[in-house]
Amino acid sequence: MVDWLLTRETVVTLAVIGAVLSTGASMLQVRKILSERSARLMNYAGYGAMALSMLLFAVAGLLH
Repeated sequence: MVDWLLTRETVVTLAVIGAVLSTGASMLQVRKILSERSARLMNYAGYGAMALSMLLFAVAGLLH
């Protein structure tokens, strides 16, 4: 049912989304497009996506 969560594509996609969010937050804050608070929230979302990706990678390794 949730096997798609443990696929390589899902794990890699989450990692890439996290990296894009974190990098984008830094770039947009430097260019004064985002406030510090907004950039921090975007950065937290990026790190959250990367953490979820790592967790799913570990779970997939244990189950397969």
